[in-house]
Amino acid sequence: MMTDVVESSGVPARHDDPAPADPIGTGPVDADPIGTGPVDVGPTDADPVDVAARTGTGDTAAAERIVAIRQRIDEIDRTLIALWQERAALSREVGVTRMASGGTRLVLSREREILERFRSELGADGTQLALLLLRAGRGPL
Repeated sequence: MMTDVVESSGVPARHDDPAPADPIGTGPVDADPIGTGPVDVGPTDADPVDVAARTGTGDTAAAERIVAIRQRIDEIDRTLIALWQERAALSREVGVTRMASGGTRLVLSREREILERFRSELGADGTQLALLLLRAGRGPL
């Protein structure tokens, strides 16, 4: 099934326009397909089999779009990892502070609040994600 790519402005993307000039000579550069800046899609003489293997399509325009989207996904992943680590450290700090003041190791009402927030926003997968986040911050029970 073939679908049209729609830019964030709501206008269908045009892939028949020539790619902008490549400033370093490595291949075509996609003109900011998802608002993240120029995207190097590699040498223009790349083996079509390699491109298809890496992107799942032999269509050049689709492959360029996939590369750009994947670059943004990688940026999001890096941010998620950093946020995960920060959240876990903060959660551990809360636990240490609470226990140092004579409090309990866990506050189950707080954990239920977090579970419900993730479940209501993301469904069953949100519950699983929240359980992982809670474990990262407090350790296994």
